[in-house]
Amino acid sequence: MKFTELGLSQPVLQALELKGYDTPTPIQAQAIPPVLKGDDLLGVAQTGTGKTAAFMLPSIDRLRQSDRHAPRKGCRMLVLAPTRELAGQIAESARDYAALAAMKVASIVGGTSVGRDRQKLARGVDILVATPGRLLDLIDQKAFGLDGVEILVLDEADQMLDLGFIHALKRIVSLLPMKRQTLFFSATMPKAIKDLAAQYLTDPVQVSVTPAATTAERIDQYLLMVQQDEKQALLEMILSGRHKVPGEFERTLIFTRTKHGADRVVKKLAQVGIGASAIHGNKSQPQRQRALADFKSAKVPILVATDVAARGIDIPGVSHVINYELPNVPEQYVHRIGRTARAGADGIAIAFCAEDERAYLKDIVRNTDAELERLPLPDNFRAVVEGVGPTKPAPKEQRGRARVTPKNPKRAPGGRGGQGGEGSSSQDRKPGKRKHPGRAGKPKKFGGPGGGGNRSRGQRSGSGGGGGPRNNNG
Repeated sequence: MKFTELGLSQPVLQALELKGYDTPTPIQAQAIPPVLKGDDLLGVAQTGTGKTAAFMLPSIDRLRQSDRHAPRKGCRMLVLAPTRELAGQIAESARDYAALAAMKVASIVGGTSVGRDRQKLARGVDILVATPGRLLDLIDQKAFGLDGVEILVLDEADQMLDLGFIHALKRIVSLLPMKRQTLFFSATMPKAIKDLAAQYLTDPVQVSVTPAATTAERIDQYLLMVQQDEKQALLEMILSGRHKVPGEFERTLIFTRTKHGADRVVKKLAQVGIGASAIHGNKSQPQRQRALADFKSAKVPILVATDVAARGIDIPGVSHVINYELPNVPEQYVHRIGRTARAGADGIAIAFCAEDERAYLKDIVRNTDAELERLPLPDNFRAVVEGVGPTKPAPKEQRGRARVTPKNPKRAPGGRGGQGGEGSSSQDRKPGKRKHPGRAGKPKKFGGPGGGGNRSRGQRSGSGGGGGPRNNNG
């Protein structure tokens, strides 16, 4: 099938031709026709399969057909996204697709100038991409209204409808016209979330191109069992090439559960000459945009992030995703590793699992059908952790911009690289008194951990144990 067979208008087809697209993905082929007809739609597809074009292309055509003008201080199509980065990416794609349709596109997100947002929206826009908080700020200031919305889109609907966004969403929906088209798209759609979504959709067409909460087929997944306070040393050995893992490193995305954990990893990598940037909710919007730009251009080939980067960010050429800390929500694992193997490429996902994270690993395996091949730790890992092994710096091409000389070169690079108070008491033991589990032998497929771990200990102690809301947006 070609895009020309889906009933799209000539301006949209020409915009696709300029981008070099001629064949729709499965979610696009199934979603575009009903959206063009004006049906409400609930779409479920793995991340990286083209959901943005699936709702944006037919919506542009519907806006052209209605032939209305953008209302002053309003919009005709509203797209809500859970994170600033995803909102920016959707807006960028919308501008490309609407380039020949004479439509005005804008995005508003937190962390930017409210005054500037008021100015850009004063005359109205055709398509607005927004995060809920900033949208409500402008509505409260009477700088924006939703009376003219013809199409509402929720991207990553499962996260948008989760506890952290539900109250804002209910208020936004209450301000919209009753007569509108509503589209929900997500990579996962648990039953409870689907029931909630039914409140906002009218006789929706449901499109699903993959079972909910499954991992991408082109991603090879690996597991390393390691104590929490040994993770930093292992990460440094992998990134410096002193421990060989599958795949050739191009761009590497590393996930932590907390903002402070991300900063700590970046700082310790810099101490051994490995350049990396961090992106999380405590960073200003310009800092986040600069970190993403440097990562996309490979100026800094390593990005350490919280789950703010796990949803919908399309970064080409990510060869490896490393879960430095496992997520406490199984579906989030799918989104994290989905940052690699995009646009038909293959990818590598590596998970570090400490003893107190076994319950998280068990949930991930059970809920996502993931198969993780267990890898052995380096032969000299014990010597490195105890501070007597080789600690030569990373190759020059992997260092990025940062180059910091350690204050104490004799200090073990593993140091205190884990989540402070993560739930494992191993960080509090003195050197030489730690207990270490047996190491892996022959590689094998991991179909479920040997034990459930102690989830409650991790949740009560430290910041990263998973006791917070499900939708940690960084």
